[in-house]
Amino acid sequence: MTDEALLELLAETADAIADVLGGLDDWGLAGTRAGQYRSDLAADEAALGVLGRAGVGVLSEESGLHRADAALVVVVDPLDGSTNASRGIPWFATSLCAVDAEGPRAALVVNLASGVRFEAVRGGGARQDGVPIRPSGGTELGRSLVGLSGYPPHYLGWRQFRALGAAALDLCAVAAGVLDGYVDCSWDAHGAWDYLGGLLVCREAGASVADAAGRELVVLDPEARRTPLAAATPELLEELRTARERFARPDHR
Repeated sequence: MTDEALLELLAETADAIADVLGGLDDWGLAGTRAGQYRSDLAADEAALGVLGRAGVGVLSEESGLHRADAALVVVVDPLDGSTNASRGIPWFATSLCAVDAEGPRAALVVNLASGVRFEAVRGGGARQDGVPIRPSGGTELGRSLVGLSGYPPHYLGWRQFRALGAAALDLCAVAAGVLDGYVDCSWDAHGAWDYLGGLLVCREAGASVADAAGRELVVLDPEARRTPLAAATPELLEELRTARERFARPDHR
């Protein structure tokens, strides 16, 4: 499959999700597992329909790993920011990242509230609605606007912060220079579906991404969890990592 065809497949999947959510009347909790909404289930069914016909493997937040032996696996969060979506907060997305033997190959993250699309291809740069994007270039935490997931036990030294509620879009905001950095202040709360799409967009835009504990972020284990950090520059990433290290895991206090 060419890169162009792969991006078309990701776009078809995102469009199918948007279509099914557009006709959904009840966006409330599904009563299946903790934190799972009816919108999550509807979006997942739509994604699996498109990706299943394409014959690729799928790793989905909602339904796990399908066709694990496939040469190409699409990691999908059908609805990242489900709570935002259920409350009408316009910051929720579909995140898709196609992974092959060499790692992330193509990604698409779509803000389902606004329609804004971020896409990236390995070695081909990153774009927002077709226009190339770059991070802010910020190097100093004390001058930075930082996105948070969770909340730290003490001030980490930022100029300002925002807690927006959808990791995939938060990472894309770093890639596009809207945020200077992003810090996951929880512990191992994010699966690959939460961050891989945003990770490739960041890397292709020129931003830096890492796990707070130094682990590999590109994993296809549905049980694996990571603590992602992102920044406009390596210098700012190191400041964020150092600041993040100043508080311990809750079970170590």
